[in-house]
Amino acid sequence: MIDVHCHILPNVDDGAQTIEESIAMGRAAVEQGITSIIATPHHKNNQYENTKPQILAAVAELNQAFQAEGIQLEILPGQEIRIFGEILEDYQRQEILSLANSNYMLIELPTGQVPRYTEKLLYDLQMEGLVPIIAHPERNQELVQRPDLLYQFVKKGALTQVTAASVCGAFGKKIKHFSHQLIEANLTHFIASDAHNLAGRTFMMRKAFKEIQAKYGMDTVYLFQENAELLVEGSRVYKEMPERIKKKKIFGIF
Repeated sequence: MIDVHCHILPNVDDGAQTIEESIAMGRAAVEQGITSIIATPHHKNNQYENTKPQILAAVAELNQAFQAEGIQLEILPGQEIRIFGEILEDYQRQEILSLANSNYMLIELPTGQVPRYTEKLLYDLQMEGLVPIIAHPERNQELVQRPDLLYQFVKKGALTQVTAASVCGAFGKKIKHFSHQLIEANLTHFIASDAHNLAGRTFMMRKAFKEIQAKYGMDTVYLFQENAELLVEGSRVYKEMPERIKKKKIFGIF
């Protein structure tokens, strides 16, 4: 199993703070059945900046530490990039990292809203041969209220990644409900941990896939797991035809 979104690099953002914590997370990941993790530290989110050279060096160090500890886990380079207008320019300046040296790029939207320029930026990235993956759309307040926005992004070529903990209800019933709506409507393409630590924000991948299997069948589990493998290979991922989410007023949900 490959985890395409994780904050396992030590002391670079709000994820693991020490090498010891990274090693503990690595052991926990292996117990989950994870064989490779794309390290995706925050970049340009008004709090952290982690440029390509810094991340490549940190990934190499962590892989050495895992080898020394006998942890059978490969760390691959990536970034979780908060959306901003000059992403392409910074990518061309070698400051922006794609995921695992592929043409896939992990883009984070602000929690509360979707910037007006989002659609154009997603289009511009695709025109440069990059495939934008919107990180955890289920936790964006505007997308929860206006799911047709996300439908339009996916219809026009963007992909999305839902967090395992969201599927399991760790962020609350409303986010869990929306996560399952995204799966049902073919509006997400990856399930990833977005793990930050082993206390409040851990992996939960096995639990999420168990829930997905029970509700949607093993084929859906395979689709998400194979898409992560295809991403790392730089191949085209599986996409089903996206559908609009019909909002229903459910007591306690909306």
